Amino acid sequence: MSRAGSGPGAAVACTSEQCVLGEGARWDARRGELLRVDIAAGRVYRDRVAPDGGLVHVRAYTVPGTVGAIAPIEGDDGWLLAAGRGFVHLLPDGSRRTIAEVAPAGTRMNDAACDPQGRFWAGTLADDHLPGGGALYRLDTDGRIDQVLDSLTISNGLGWSPDGRTMYLADSIPGVIHAFAFDGERGTISEGRVIVTVPEDVGAPDGLTVDSDGDLWVAVYGGGCVHRYAPNGELRLVLDVPAEQSTCCAFGGPGLTRLYVTTATEGWSDERRRAEPAAGLVYRLDTDAVGRPSLPFRPDPAWWTSVRRRADRPA
Repeated sequence: MSRAGSGPGAAVACTSEQCVLGEGARWDARRGELLRVDIAAGRVYRDRVAPDGGLVHVRAYTVPGTVGAIAPIEGDDGWLLAAGRGFVHLLPDGSRRTIAEVAPAGTRMNDAACDPQGRFWAGTLADDHLPGGGALYRLDTDGRIDQVLDSLTISNGLGWSPDGRTMYLADSIPGVIHAFAFDGERGTISEGRVIVTVPEDVGAPDGLTVDSDGDLWVAVYGGGCVHRYAPNGELRLVLDVPAEQSTCCAFGGPGLTRLYVTTATEGWSDERRRAEPAAGLVYRLDTDAVGRPSLPFRPDPAWWTSVRRRADRPA
């Protein structure tokens, strides 16, 4: 295992606006944009990547309450959100449609991602971070919603191996990353096992992405870094990020070799934010890996037509 904190691979700030809980970095290959959210502020951001790897603001949206994650939608110009206690369709003009609310009161949606078949998997946590208060839901392409797991605490980073046979899930408070055998045809998981345990004094595993070779890149909340793991859980590399609350990462830009990392200032006072201006920004890291774009939600056309007929809510 090696550690990189300076030199050509050092983290470079790409934004100047401090997020409270920046999260959910995803590469939207349809538009060539980096998507991300500020969970606590209910904000969704779209950015283009400049030739030097910097981010160029395209648009931001505000939704009521919280927004945990975002995914592009195949055959649709908008995006699917894990927001509040359910699922929301966000349109480019900022209008939105509530698809369903599924999480119980006192909980909220957190990280989410689509599997290779186009289903949307979304985790939750209790507002008070109660151990076992989180769950994992699956929104199928025909609109059916099932709770797949319970007894999680902070259901976080989700990803799939390049062959689609393994699903990864981080649970932040226990500090573990699970690997499950994944049945893509049925959308089921089995044979769960813990492949990574992050010591509490190092931080907590948060958002993650899986590169084209199958390595896991995991933002470590409270650790100010990104860990790169082999598929078997072996720690291969630690990349420093100049913000303690590193929250999520995604490969983006031409060639998908740059890693973009969201960070947060969760629970901070305004005075502390002013004293630590490097926190809450988005950073980029040049890597020797090649990532994969965000997998899209692939709704059944008949069901999705019924969703699109619902009244829009103004931006």
